[in-house]
Amino acid sequence: MPKHLIINIGLPLFIVLFPIFSQAGSGVQIPSGGRGNALGDASVALHDFWSLHNNQAGLAAYNSPAASFYFQNRFLVSELGLKSGGIVLPVGSGVFGLSYGYFGYNQYNESKVGLAYSKTLGKGFSAGVQLDYITHKLTGDYGKASLFTFEIGMQKKISEKVVIGAHAFNPIRAKIMDEPEERISAIYRLGISYNISNVLVLVVETEKDLNYKPLLRTGLEYQVAQRAFARVGYASVPALSGAENLSVSSLYTFGFGLEMGPLAIDFSAAIHQALGWSPSVSMIYRLHKST
Repeated sequence: MPKHLIINIGLPLFIVLFPIFSQAGSGVQIPSGGRGNALGDASVALHDFWSLHNNQAGLAAYNSPAASFYFQNRFLVSELGLKSGGIVLPVGSGVFGLSYGYFGYNQYNESKVGLAYSKTLGKGFSAGVQLDYITHKLTGDYGKASLFTFEIGMQKKISEKVVIGAHAFNPIRAKIMDEPEERISAIYRLGISYNISNVLVLVVETEKDLNYKPLLRTGLEYQVAQRAFARVGYASVPALSGAENLSVSSLYTFGFGLEMGPLAIDFSAAIHQALGWSPSVSMIYRLHKST
């Protein structure tokens, strides 16, 4: 696409759609991973590789060095693409993780680098913390701005079937611009995962961005074979217009996952009633099988 068309069409489109895909006030803070995305992004109570992005406390249960990549094409618009990935390294005292996320295109983009640490602190209880370096870039006079912030999470295994999770991103509401003053939103998530049976898992969570109304996410995962999974989900998101702090619209999600030795691949898609499809794919490579 010619540069002038990107500026004249892509940037206005990005600004108009921004509330739909970035209730966090930061595109790179959208939950990552094909598994969670297929479950309506209800991932705060899950413990898998993508806890590196979604709730660092879940990393404590991950015992295999691994690397991953995730890509989501929001509404099939290349300028709204989200790319993320990372590396997880278990050590004797806990689990370290290094993550990276990039959202947007050359005229507007956001990136986040995170260094995480997670540890089991007691029977069925784990906690994690991550230091984030976030950069925003907007073409023209706005330029580039960067900041440091952090996120913190916990998970508690209530029983053999039930896990609750909680996560806070940027509770200090770090400032990204002085004139005019602009801050990255603080986001709080609380959720639960329930193993209905050995092959069926239900996840439910709520998210509260201080700038928006509370959101609901839920999903079901069914293990159809030893190494194959089917998933469906639902998520509410801020609408483009409506009452104060934006009304709420819906996303419907689905996907499947395959494990092939050390490689796990997850495909998913989200459907918005007005804006259409958002397909995604993620891959995880483990040096040896994680339990």
